[in-house]
Amino acid sequence: MAYTTIKKPSDYFNTKLYSGNGSTQNITGLDFQPDWVWIKERTSTSDNMLFDAVRGATNRVESNTTDSEALSPNQLTAFNSDGWTTGNSAGTNESGQTYASWNWLANGTGVANTDGSISSTVSANTTSGFSIATYTGNGTSGSTIGHGLTSVPSMIITKRTDSANGWGVYHQSLGTGKELYLNYDNSEQSSNFWITTPTTSVFSVSSSDYVNLNNATYVAYCFADVQGYSKFGSYVGNGSTDGTFVYTGFKPAFIIQKNASTGSTNWQIFDNKRNDFNVVDDYLIVNSSGAEGVSTSLDFVSNGFKIRQSAGYINTSGDTYIYMAFAEQPLVGDNPATAR
Repeated sequence: MAYTTIKKPSDYFNTKLYSGNGSTQNITGLDFQPDWVWIKERTSTSDNMLFDAVRGATNRVESNTTDSEALSPNQLTAFNSDGWTTGNSAGTNESGQTYASWNWLANGTGVANTDGSISSTVSANTTSGFSIATYTGNGTSGSTIGHGLTSVPSMIITKRTDSANGWGVYHQSLGTGKELYLNYDNSEQSSNFWITTPTTSVFSVSSSDYVNLNNATYVAYCFADVQGYSKFGSYVGNGSTDGTFVYTGFKPAFIIQKNASTGSTNWQIFDNKRNDFNVVDDYLIVNSSGAEGVSTSLDFVSNGFKIRQSAGYINTSGDTYIYMAFAEQPLVGDNPATAR
């Protein structure tokens, strides 16, 4: 895709910060109706809560736990044309607390997809390279699931929804021979999840209960690289506060990164709303319910990001780090990035 394919990244992804009121409120200002919403309380301990339009607005899963999907009638209650509505739950709207929400546009509640040997329901945005797929496992290794993107996924995040189970992660920088767990701080593990490299229509899975237990239900969030909008890559740390520069081709709005080489290192979330100038130092943790932390970490620049920390979670010399990044502005085209 050309850099000009997505001229305004915030039409497809946006971060929204808000304060809880302990009642109900409409969270607005996205300029689109989101299909995937990820909410994290910043000022106190609370789980990472993920909601999507395919499973239904009131059903949550949590990136930091193995819990099954739960009905949450007082958390996210509806997706709206400009945002979403929250009830009075402490996890999404406690009075006196502040929250970050990350919001993606897919394509509504989903349609039937029979591209794979396992049928799926898929909400896919082929322009922005993002889809949500739900499916029921058949317990057969080598089964395939349609993802609806028409391009090869660079990253896939799966969660069993009907019972307690961890999150499985495929990342193109590690390949099908390795896996990560979104809810744990482990290093990469030898994979028994992914059978073959994803194609433009399907991804393949083993019979592991993480991805394909017979009659178990799953959700998969699938992402493809879109030039100037999203990037799913890796970098090698140098152990210096004058750290590695990572080229993305855009000024980042949002980054999740993880040390794949060394365990006991968390998945960190950074964005351009909690830090609207460099250095970017406010972080939240995907695999933890903990409150927001502060540590000099990185700079968002016009064409990528620059590491400013030598700590193991982001820059151990020789370690490999994987990341997912979405754009604030593309580097070139009709709406180019400017310096921070």
